[in-house]
Amino acid sequence: MPTERPVDSPEVLARFESELDLVDLLARQVGRTVSFSVTLDDLRSFGREGLLRAAQTFDESRGVPFRRWANLRVRGAMIDGLRQWGHLPRRMYRDLRAAEDADNVLEQCDEEDSARPAASADAADNRLTQYMAGMATAMAMGMVASSSEESAGIDDRAPSPEELVGNAELLDRIRAILPTLPEKERLLIEKHYFGDKTLDEAAASLGLSKSWGSRLHARAIEAIARALGAR
Repeated sequence: MPTERPVDSPEVLARFESELDLVDLLARQVGRTVSFSVTLDDLRSFGREGLLRAAQTFDESRGVPFRRWANLRVRGAMIDGLRQWGHLPRRMYRDLRAAEDADNVLEQCDEEDSARPAASADAADNRLTQYMAGMATAMAMGMVASSSEESAGIDDRAPSPEELVGNAELLDRIRAILPTLPEKERLLIEKHYFGDKTLDEAAASLGLSKSWGSRLHARAIEAIARALGAR
């Protein structure tokens, strides 16, 4: 006899219902991005599952507002649903993942700001600059990683010769930086960006929890961003 799923608490259900509009908003955004045979109802279905998981796992002590926490989980659930459905071209999937990785860096920044508020306006400006650099680095890595391994014709738009050269140069610089990272951070980055694993899958393969994997990911991205800037 199948085991019944535990009934969610009123608090969890209240969180879930409070952000149902977010599911519809993100479904429309993702729908415009993928622009092929996927319905908004499919995306909303994936998104509601992600929203429920977000409501169940939310911890206000992390210092991240629930809407931001839910935003990441809802969009991630939509992308994972499309990936498992087999309807998402590889380039499109990676570009959506790149945006999600940048959001992950921002989430960790929110937590750090909550735990250690900046001591001055200048310190806050410097921290914001670092955060923006980290988000840009995560976006860039997500969009160019493994591009040299793509099969011809798998994408709806072939990159220009200039893009190919720029991507190759950036990848060479990133690969040169990776050995300088602590081992688990290096392995996490390699598995996620060059091993075609989601961030959660990469973290699990290293015996890391989702939250710790997210922290190490943000830490590694910030280190890569600093190294790229120094070069």
